[in-house]
Amino acid sequence: MAAAKPTVRSISQQAFNEMVQENIDDLGMDPAEALADAIETLTLQGVDLSGIVTDTLPGETNPVIHSIDRIKQLQLLDWTDEAVVDEVLGLLDGLGELLRVEGSGNGAIGARNGGVDAMYEVCLKARAGGCGSVLVKGLHVLAAFLLDLQSTETFRQRGGPKMLIEILNKETENVNILNSGFSVVAAASTGNEVIKESFVELHIDELIVTIMKKHTIGTIPCLYDAIRVLLAADDNRVVASQVYGYARQFAKVGIAEVLVESLKDGISSPGLVSATIALKAVAVNDEICRSVAEKGGIDSLLICIDESGVQGNKIVAKACCSLLSKLAGSDFNKSAIVERGGLNRLITLSSRLADDPSVLQEVMTIICTLCLRSPANASLAMEAGAGDLAIQSMQKFPLSYQLQKNTCLMIRNLVARNPENRPVLLSNGIEKIIRNAKENHKSCKDAAVAALRDLGLENYNS
Repeated sequence: MAAAKPTVRSISQQAFNEMVQENIDDLGMDPAEALADAIETLTLQGVDLSGIVTDTLPGETNPVIHSIDRIKQLQLLDWTDEAVVDEVLGLLDGLGELLRVEGSGNGAIGARNGGVDAMYEVCLKARAGGCGSVLVKGLHVLAAFLLDLQSTETFRQRGGPKMLIEILNKETENVNILNSGFSVVAAASTGNEVIKESFVELHIDELIVTIMKKHTIGTIPCLYDAIRVLLAADDNRVVASQVYGYARQFAKVGIAEVLVESLKDGISSPGLVSATIALKAVAVNDEICRSVAEKGGIDSLLICIDESGVQGNKIVAKACCSLLSKLAGSDFNKSAIVERGGLNRLITLSSRLADDPSVLQEVMTIICTLCLRSPANASLAMEAGAGDLAIQSMQKFPLSYQLQKNTCLMIRNLVARNPENRPVLLSNGIEKIIRNAKENHKSCKDAAVAALRDLGLENYNS
């Protein structure tokens, strides 16, 4: 039986403030001392203080809470009054600045002090009044407040998904509103399977296709984030996530096809990386992976990989290789990649970006997948230089555990059904290199053992 998870204790802002005040009134502490004592005492008791204002002395007002409270007051006034709207805009701008302060915890403070409710009402008022600038900023701040299950559940219970879909359906031409809106979709759906289901039931997949066909790739970056999050099984409360079915549904309405088209703009496209990540999330089975190839996706990816190597663009190279690795899981696609010179192109990329282990480990994964149960591809990979690449990379980056592991897995597939490849690798010292990886990285042990075994070594597990 699994051990029970320890219960995390929490405290409200009011209770925290009262504790500080008691230190002042009952124990005679000065305000700074009272504040420090309350923080120390609660921390020792294991109380979660995230979202609690702990840097404001009694009598002072936190700027995030002050702004939220003032926005709540303004919601009671007439929003046809320009002065009211201007003040709301100023407060939202101020909140935006506060939320950009790294490590401040201002997002959690806002979420714990009515920020989600306040921004929900702002969006309702702005939509009703046609205040586009307020709506953009309100959605932006709302997304920053959706940080955890408590805040996303507040959003769900208020009817947030329905409101948001209504806004997005109405504003399909407004790039700024769409981008802010999809940032809320991504934030609200993160770690919350119920909200993902709500958006899917509201036909967000069809809406996404409509919007993607209207706008140039890269103009709505948060849309691609939303696709990725909606299709991620990241809610640990759920035993069997439904996102696999959602991915198939997304592909059925044409999202995969639109994403493939976006790859054809090449490396110059500002949305290329986002599109590859989104397409990787959609490509969950052989049928979808094969359809990507049939629509020209592999051709486009290989061109992008070539161009990223020439331009030294490691971010694009890594993203494209990661997607190609996913697509290579289809036997049909393996043949397509190899027939288009994919192995040689990957080795060329590796030589051009030989100083980046994160790119190299993606290349190893693709070659490993291409060689799985395919002796012909394993022979072609060795001819292209995969064996030399493995040896050089493992020697150059001994501390990169993921590269070491991926390379061991690739070596295994190079030799498992191709005994003729074994002496070539062994004569170049691969055994010692693999044993070093096995000894130095616990996560490499299984992959290293498998590689040593399939290299024909008897003492592979010693």
